[in-house]
Amino acid sequence: MDFELDDEQTALRDAVRGLLKGYDPATNSEHRREVTAADPGYDEALWGRLAEMGLLGLPFAETDGGMGAGPVELALVAEEIGRVIAPEPYVAAVALAGGVVAALGSDDQRAELLGELASGERLLAFASGEVAEPVVQGARAETIIWEVDGEVFVVDRPADVTAYRTHDGGRAARLQFDRSAATPLGDGGDAREALVPVFARARIAACHEALGAMDSALRLTTSYLTTRQQFGVTLNRFQNLTFRAADMYTDLELTRSIVTWATMVAADGDADVVDAAARAKLQTVRAARRIGQEAIQLHGGIGVTDEFSIGHFTSRLTALSHWLGDGREQVALLSGSIADHGVLDPLD
Repeated sequence: MDFELDDEQTALRDAVRGLLKGYDPATNSEHRREVTAADPGYDEALWGRLAEMGLLGLPFAETDGGMGAGPVELALVAEEIGRVIAPEPYVAAVALAGGVVAALGSDDQRAELLGELASGERLLAFASGEVAEPVVQGARAETIIWEVDGEVFVVDRPADVTAYRTHDGGRAARLQFDRSAATPLGDGGDAREALVPVFARARIAACHEALGAMDSALRLTTSYLTTRQQFGVTLNRFQNLTFRAADMYTDLELTRSIVTWATMVAADGDADVVDAAARAKLQTVRAARRIGQEAIQLHGGIGVTDEFSIGHFTSRLTALSHWLGDGREQVALLSGSIADHGVLDPLD
């Protein structure tokens, strides 16, 4: 596997980074707070610019109004969003809701729903169950892709919507569908098997968003240690604090390796993408918790204040850790395949 980015992928990453620079906590820590303070909780003008760049249709076929890119390109965008914890619901709308439409929708549904998602005209959200919660941007989305008992439907407006702000500054909703008009997505019927790899690919994209957030949390923490003084010297002069920062770096790079590997598995169309996604998510959850907590601890009391950005990174990492299955769910999934492997006798 080649983990190096080619010239086009590097250009894509740099373009997205430039587009999102207004959220960079190192230069403009107030902007994200201002955006998330008002509904819908993200910058709709920036969402439009993401559409203009083709990023909202990045993974979809050109015949459906997309760009025909793959999991690597999607991961690059997700990671840049995580790097500045931009509140735009990119992974939820594009990788998850859009991914379900791309996998199950009819030709006409894909052309309409994905084409309008790609152009920024329509926001999609995914919901599961008769009463679904939390649904990312469920109140703002014009169309809900709704799964219930294995079947998937298109719902333009749920009958009962309760919107609220989440702890990481985003927006979610509780949706109730018992009186909602729904249209089957594609041919209808039980779609559980087809949804599994879609969820896996969305889970990998979410891992990349978390990876970007962890990278920035470490960068902000090491910068703080080299500038904040205590007892007349900078904090990085205290060996224990330096060792803790080094442990954060180890967690980050281990996560980067396994998440990148999972992305390459998805890019190769490997049937093991579900297993790879579970491994990547499990490592991401564990690393996100340790890096987030250590980042706050190493900042001291200021780390938990709303005015300081590091706490917002930890909050976002916590939300991503629980989205599409927490660590316990990944352990359960992975442990279910233990019996499929042979037994190795260490004395043989």
